[in-house]
Amino acid sequence: MLIELPVHWIIIIDVIVWFIVHMSVSYLITLVPKQYINIDAWIYRERKWEDQGKLYEKILKIKKWKDMLPDGAALFRKGFRKKRLTSVNKEYLHQFILEVCRAESAHWIVILFSPLFFLWNYWWAGIIMILYALMVNIPCILAQRYNRIRFKRILNKMSTA
Repeated sequence: MLIELPVHWIIIIDVIVWFIVHMSVSYLITLVPKQYINIDAWIYRERKWEDQGKLYEKILKIKKWKDMLPDGAALFRKGFRKKRLTSVNKEYLHQFILEVCRAESAHWIVILFSPLFFLWNYWWAGIIMILYALMVNIPCILAQRYNRIRFKRILNKMSTA
């Protein structure tokens, strides 16, 4: 811990900083122009271990809990809501996939901020902050990856039909 503070101030600062990080990253990612988001980039590619989304369905039972996750896009004017499909045309599905990539990026970026908390927290509290970042963001990342795999499959079927 580089900065010595009373515990109650550490807790208050932790809550405020996490709020600022979540909101700032979420807002800033909505401002990134579409042309800078590559849905085929390495980070977004489907992995063998995902088994075409079956890992999420069979092992993680994602269909039972993914609807309980919040959709932060509703907080911002430029946000693209991803709770429900509102169309099944190619353009909308492509936009949905792009926005899922945008959301996944935001969650990864938020996780990257977690070591910052070691500056004013005890080492063990810094580890708790990293665990918090993972517990809050990984389920959202999994949901984004699952949806992207599904919608890319649908889009590919539409293109070959």
